[in-house]
Amino acid sequence: MPLILWPVRFGAALTFAGIAFAIWARVWIAGNWSSDVTLKRDHELIVDGPYRWVRHPIYTGILVALAGTALAVGEWRGLLAVVLACAAYWRKLTIEEAVMRRQFGEAYARYAERVPALVPFVI
Repeated sequence: MPLILWPVRFGAALTFAGIAFAIWARVWIAGNWSSDVTLKRDHELIVDGPYRWVRHPIYTGILVALAGTALAVGEWRGLLAVVLACAAYWRKLTIEEAVMRRQFGEAYARYAERVPALVPFVI
């Protein structure tokens, strides 16, 4: 049976792309970022850079990287990890969304109407 390398290569490319996207988003948001859901002093609503494509690009990047790793490894446990991470990030982004809506009101509502939460052009 020949070794099929395309899933490994494609998975590695997805992993790299996801990590690069997450890093870009983290650098772009700069001082507004925190690991906990909290507002910073003079917190700004960031809607450009990677935030023009999705409202939570760091999560998107990490999930893409996890999916790429799962594909490259080729085990069902990798898929399970992606599903669990999706659930955890969805829970956290729901909390973040509530904070952002309270802080930025109508501006955030308009942003959320035009920019999906995690997947460009979808949700």
